[in-house]
Amino acid sequence: MQKNDPAPRYTCNQYREEMILLGLQKRLASPGLTAEERESLLKEIERVEQEMGMG
Repeated sequence: MQKNDPAPRYTCNQYREEMILLGLQKRLASPGLTAEERESLLKEIERVEQEMGMG
């Protein structure tokens, strides 16, 4: 990368999506989740990852 090349931009939305994803993953690791709660969290994680271009 040359000096005058702009650095990749890290936006507030990207930060927000990462924090949402981390929160969902933390909830998924919580003990005592029902099967329905676990499935719901997995679907939401997949949706957020798709939005972030990770999926």
